[in-house]
Amino acid sequence: MRGLTKSVVSFLKAEDGPTAVEYAVMLALIIVVCIAAITTLGSNANSTFSFVGSSIQPPAGGTTT
Repeated sequence: MRGLTKSVVSFLKAEDGPTAVEYAVMLALIIVVCIAAITTLGSNANSTFSFVGSSIQPPAGGTTT
């Protein structure tokens, strides 16, 4: 029983837990920033391609397949 108590006390004194939590928070913030950037770039690219696609005229007398 003493071994279990010693291991629990050493686990609570160890600083690996807070470090892991800090890394998890940093990772979550990085993921949020990446998702926001990808969403913004995606909508900008979509509007650019839509503008270019609507500006291009098909060739006169050509057939479409």
